[in-house]
Amino acid sequence: MNYLWQRLDWPNFRVNTSSLDAELMAYERTAGRLLGGIQALPRSAQDDALVDVLTEEAVRTSEIEGELLRRSDVASSIQRTLGLTDSAPVHDQRARGIAEALVLIRSTYFETLDAVMLHRWHSVLMAHDSKVSKGCWRSHPEPMQIVSGPMGRRRVHFEAPPSAEIPCEMQRFIDWFNRTAPYGPEWIPSAPVRAALVHLYFETLHPYEDGNGRIGRMLAEKALVQTTGFAQPLSISAELERHRAEYYRQLELAQRSSRRLEWVRYFVGVVRKAQSRGHDTVAFTVKKAKFYAIYGHQFNPVHEKVIARMFAAGPEGFEGGMSAAKYVGLTKVSKATATRHLLELSEMGALKSFGNGRSTRYSLQLDLDSPWPG
Repeated sequence: MNYLWQRLDWPNFRVNTSSLDAELMAYERTAGRLLGGIQALPRSAQDDALVDVLTEEAVRTSEIEGELLRRSDVASSIQRTLGLTDSAPVHDQRARGIAEALVLIRSTYFETLDAVMLHRWHSVLMAHDSKVSKGCWRSHPEPMQIVSGPMGRRRVHFEAPPSAEIPCEMQRFIDWFNRTAPYGPEWIPSAPVRAALVHLYFETLHPYEDGNGRIGRMLAEKALVQTTGFAQPLSISAELERHRAEYYRQLELAQRSSRRLEWVRYFVGVVRKAQSRGHDTVAFTVKKAKFYAIYGHQFNPVHEKVIARMFAAGPEGFEGGMSAAKYVGLTKVSKATATRHLLELSEMGALKSFGNGRSTRYSLQLDLDSPWPG
């Protein structure tokens, strides 16, 4: 069976999306509401929302590739890269690399795409890996294949164009990306449609030795923001990672056929779900601002460290709740001090407890009825 790049109409990415009109209109309405929600926040809260969104994107896009990063390391790296803190650099170079890459890409959302930009993204992203050639297209003669299964029973899901064809193919991709940008000669006015096609096109080429999935999802994000005209508080990678097997299945189907509309339909659905969770991110940021306005002045430095770590877990909450043992692990205080601190935070109303005895755990009290802090 021919792959997408071997078909006679390659790289024809024209798609009739009239059957998706209702979903695309809903995307536009939701994008406007998310923008309004973010703009209504104080500047500090906007910064918090940005850190939360970029952290979620960094952690999830890495998980898709099998890399598990500590959320707190990623958040700290993003804050440092954005200039929001002067804390010491994080030791995990993978966390630093993905954080710096995402912030770099955010600063180039509206710039014209070229090979220099892509190579710079790749160099920053893969800085931690000494085995990967960085900032250049792959050049190895062996086929670039996506495979699964044990040795002897490997299944080839996809094979990309030969390395010798990549410089020409990537220049064609870059030209197409820029032509389909707003007010270009082949402008694709629907942001999620353009993002879907950008991702499929790039992943079909797989131009780097490693990091293609992460770069491809970053390109989809750039296309989404560039076409919409502003950045929404959402993470495409988070939705893809939640249903990773389906993501890979849909990508393989699209790369092995001319089912472009089916792929676009799937990807638009992913973006719409990401928008829904983006709404949760904005709501979480509002609750966080109210929380600190009410309780922040009562915290000692150890309290502050633990509370910040719990908030770093994002809208889904600190996994398993905070226990005395976890408190000790985070702060290095004695167990008696940890227990006393947790009781203090519970009594002031900042934490709420669940469970009994040794199973007692604590979560943030975010059900706040107080007015928005002035």
